[in-house]
Amino acid sequence: MSKAIAVLGSALFFVIAPLVLAGFVPWWVTQWEFRPALFGVGLTRILGGILILVGVPGLVDSFARFALEGLGTPAPIAPTQKLVVTGLYRYVRNPIYIAVVAVIFGQALLFGDWRLLWYGALLWLFFHVFVVMYEEPTLKQTFGTEYESFRTNVPRWIPRLTPWRAA
Repeated sequence: MSKAIAVLGSALFFVIAPLVLAGFVPWWVTQWEFRPALFGVGLTRILGGILILVGVPGLVDSFARFALEGLGTPAPIAPTQKLVVTGLYRYVRNPIYIAVVAVIFGQALLFGDWRLLWYGALLWLFFHVFVVMYEEPTLKQTFGTEYESFRTNVPRWIPRLTPWRAA
């Protein structure tokens, strides 16, 4: 896949998946209207804003790496040709899923809406099952020992404190 096609495919998938999951659905649930702060603590709104501000750039960066370095997309129908192990992938194996859930949780805290917390938790559970049942076996089959080394050294969900560097 050429870089141009990978970029276009990633941009299209960005609109279809994360923008819908972390943008449209939360808007549909909340209309982005503020409710009383969760737990009655106004600082939760600041934490929510921080989660959104950290999640969005992480999401964009990861999508760009899939297209520009991996020569593919995050979509299972147009996967990367090369295993991406740079950027946030040096710290955690699934930064896209983490970023999407962080943006959803951030909106839940910002707008004070418990429904988004439940939605984010259920979406994370779906992501976990998908990663374990489909993504990891597929990556192992596709990239073999390169993926095994990555998988051994980089955690699935809780980031490392120091960046991993591929041999």
